[in-house]
Amino acid sequence: MGKLVIIEFLTVDGVMQGLGSPQEDTEGGFTHGGWGAPYAESIHQVTTSSGLKNTSSYLFGRKTYEKMASYWPYQPADNLMASHLNATPKYVASRTLTDAAWAGTQILSSGVAAEVRNLKTTGDGDIAVLGSGVLCRELLAEHLVDEIRLFIHPLLLGAGKRLFGELPVPRHLALTSVGQTDLGTVALVYSVQS
Repeated sequence: MGKLVIIEFLTVDGVMQGLGSPQEDTEGGFTHGGWGAPYAESIHQVTTSSGLKNTSSYLFGRKTYEKMASYWPYQPADNLMASHLNATPKYVASRTLTDAAWAGTQILSSGVAAEVRNLKTTGDGDIAVLGSGVLCRELLAEHLVDEIRLFIHPLLLGAGKRLFGELPVPRHLALTSVGQTDLGTVALVYSVQS
């Protein structure tokens, strides 16, 4: 059986928006894109290669998928992350997307919760959700998330999209791992309790 894992990069005040480049995500007038770049090189201090080895597929919301699909297929093959993303099955939850050009992508267009339940039941390994805040909130509300991996960077932005929103009922988490980089990023892994 598969395990659904949310993997997110956040600021201390919970902003998850536009960490890649200044132009990556300006939705809502966001002007702090690129905030994650100074911390990127130190992330390997709190991650292991087993994370990629255990990941059997990726799941994205449409906006995140489109950004990822415009970047990762064009990276060098010797880039470990690009190689894994490009070779691993990908799913995109979207009611509007009709074509997924990134090789190995399947569109989940109706009943996303039911389709994700099916993916978990029929698959093995981790189904990793990167970014995709709207989708993450929906999956949490549907009790489909098994694990949350947060990389919290030592930065306050004061504006931007937050990962967590309202839930129909509180969700209890169990801390299973803590790590820290020399730049002050804290890596927290939580198992989501039933």
